[in-house]
Amino acid sequence: MVSNVEPAPESTLPYPPIHKDKKFVVLSDWDGTITNRDSNDYMTDNLGFGLEKRRQGNLDILSGKTTFRDAFREMLESVSANGHTFEECKEVLKKNILLDVGFKDFYSYCKAHDIPIVIISSGMAPLIRAVLSSLIGEDDARAIEIVSNEVDVRPDGSWEIKYRHPTSGYGHDKSQAILPYRDLPDPPTVFFFGDGVSDMSAARHADVLYVKEKEGGDNDLAAFCRRENIPHLLFEDFTHALRSVSAIVEGRTSVKDALAQGRA
Repeated sequence: MVSNVEPAPESTLPYPPIHKDKKFVVLSDWDGTITNRDSNDYMTDNLGFGLEKRRQGNLDILSGKTTFRDAFREMLESVSANGHTFEECKEVLKKNILLDVGFKDFYSYCKAHDIPIVIISSGMAPLIRAVLSSLIGEDDARAIEIVSNEVDVRPDGSWEIKYRHPTSGYGHDKSQAILPYRDLPDPPTVFFFGDGVSDMSAARHADVLYVKEKEGGDNDLAAFCRRENIPHLLFEDFTHALRSVSAIVEGRTSVKDALAQGRA
């Protein structure tokens, strides 16, 4: 029999062990989901080729004209090409990126209920670690696993993204962080949080997909889910997400009933 399932892309970077003994697992995008704005968008808009070209790139990804991998690399190359070092970018982001207003309470709830939170990001781990540590402290930041891309910094100070899945059109195929849970004999309920085109690879595979609403209405993940008829819950911030997740965790509602609401 010929299988229609595409082979998993080879990963150039290691994965942390999956959480085999948990009833619930939270996997979340970082940029623009846990944070108040997308750090890579911020760098591109302010240090790279600008907002207009970046937005056109996202629309081209949605329409299939280009891949996320190629458009995202072009974005970041525009920042490095303008002479901004990786360390400079790190400091700029630490000054300008904040947490979602409800994330600390969400994190505390998950910690108290033994629910792992794993960041699944198309960004670069050193930038994520730097910003996360500055926002929640190094001890709590170390407790949150990060599955992302990396960066190659050259001796002359220029830099480029190192993709986890360079043969995938996503660069980082986020579904590969979810699918191993599907093979467990007693799989946990997987909550996935996202907001943009980098999350399209994960959208079909979570038990509950939360899609963050964006100011200005430019929600590429929501548009993708509507087009592909993928059930999802819109959420304004993690305060609203906590109400929804806690209701499922505490048995006050089912996954099916939660998704039927359409909004957290």
